[in-house]
Amino acid sequence: MKPYIKDCAPKANYSNWNAIDWKKVERSVKSLQLRIAKAIREGKHGKAKSLQWILTHSYHAKLWAVKRVTENKGKRTPGVDKIRWKTPSQKLLAAKSLVRKDYKALSLRRLYILKKNGKRRPLGIPTMKDRAFQALHLLALEPVSETLADKGSYGFRLLRSCHDALERCLTKPLASQ
Repeated sequence: MKPYIKDCAPKANYSNWNAIDWKKVERSVKSLQLRIAKAIREGKHGKAKSLQWILTHSYHAKLWAVKRVTENKGKRTPGVDKIRWKTPSQKLLAAKSLVRKDYKALSLRRLYILKKNGKRRPLGIPTMKDRAFQALHLLALEPVSETLADKGSYGFRLLRSCHDALERCLTKPLASQ
């Protein structure tokens, strides 16, 4: 009988974007994120760094980053290369192409949008690949920032809103009073 061996990284054998088990992908990414957060809490920064490397090179994290970029509000806006990932095969190829070797970010596509006062505000739009790389690295940085962040901070935090801050103001008295 063959002994049970658990692989460190999932095999990259997906051939159809629509057939991907997204619950499994999310579990894999969240598991690594939890391990990173635990290492940071315990002060094991070297271990956290190596886990971040594993996460950014994981095929599941690359799939999750491409999914995040192609299913948000800006998915229809191309960068300077005019490339959009619309079809399932393009998305799968995009996930496989997220490798650091010889990667250099392209310049931003510059648009100007009107403000209420009639003036124009510049807006920089990165390419889809650059957005996917940003999303991939965000997956590795979020556990660190959320672990080290102030517990009473609510601005620009994951799963926190104005309502949470107001609730805290009403339930916990301020230390200065």
